[in-house]
Amino acid sequence: MKDLFDLLARAMIATISLFEAFTSVWFMHRTKETMLEYGLSWNPDLLIYSTSLALAVGGIFLLIGYRPAFAVTLLLLYWVPVTFIVYSFWDDPRHIRNVQAIHFMKNIAFIGGMIHVLVYGTGKYSVRRFFGVTKLPKEKW
Repeated sequence: MKDLFDLLARAMIATISLFEAFTSVWFMHRTKETMLEYGLSWNPDLLIYSTSLALAVGGIFLLIGYRPAFAVTLLLLYWVPVTFIVYSFWDDPRHIRNVQAIHFMKNIAFIGGMIHVLVYGTGKYSVRRFFGVTKLPKEKW
């Protein structure tokens, strides 16, 4: 049962990351505007495409359980800075502070889930385990 929950958790994390990658590129104009609002003006096209690639690769690798440490590292390189830049509720006006704090805590929990995968691995249902279990017979000389 634990392995099924590991797979389900990885699928949820991957879904959010893949959705973020897709929508960042699909709604590129709006993404650029949002980046400018938060002071990210250095080469927005490069930032959008590189982060979308990192989110897509990290999400796919995490979903299939291939190189989970690499996948989580890619995802954390995006989610940690974005969480602190976008949801800096401590600087927000009083009337939206609570909503921004909830979004911030949601992302912190999401980051915690990724760290959990980093520490405890992907479980039984992963491509990595499939390659680790498949062994070729030794040749006899």
